[in-house]
Amino acid sequence: MSDYKAVVIGGSAGSFAVVLKMLSKLRPDFELPIIICMHRLKHIRSGLAENLDIKSSMKVVEPYDKERIEKGKVYLAPSNYHMFVEFDGTISLSIEDMNNQSRPSIDYTLSSAAASYREKCLGIILTGANKDGAKGLKDIADKKGFTIVQDPKTAEVDTMPKSALKIMQPDLILSPDGITDFLNNLK
Repeated sequence: MSDYKAVVIGGSAGSFAVVLKMLSKLRPDFELPIIICMHRLKHIRSGLAENLDIKSSMKVVEPYDKERIEKGKVYLAPSNYHMFVEFDGTISLSIEDMNNQSRPSIDYTLSSAAASYREKCLGIILTGANKDGAKGLKDIADKKGFTIVQDPKTAEVDTMPKSALKIMQPDLILSPDGITDFLNNLK
């Protein structure tokens, strides 16, 4: 896993089930931090991280502002906050204006991870109903990071993966099981 410093995942409509299944099937010794930005209802403040944590062998948290990113932990963007990966290895949270009608913005999370981790970033876009995340994944690719897009044929809503495919060529296009297998085979 020394090729990467973090896995950054973006998803929207239908992505909770995909993320839940992926986290439940990751090998117990998976060390890379996983940073997840999913569109969610802003008025529901709790429950999502707890539900993911029950199925995951990794600890799942909604980070606090300036929380340090650690190996073997999953960071889920809190409801109604943008989440950024900082150069100093911490997460920052913001309530600035929405981006692509979303807060949290997947573009913001992926683009900040691209800037911080550059070629050591592994970015993934999952199922979703808008184009948020496409630019962020392209930023990861532009910084020579590794990119994966969920195969639109396997997406509950294919708008997000197709939006990414319109503006960039990912390293891989995989089913959710294929993404999990890829992560489990990282050394």
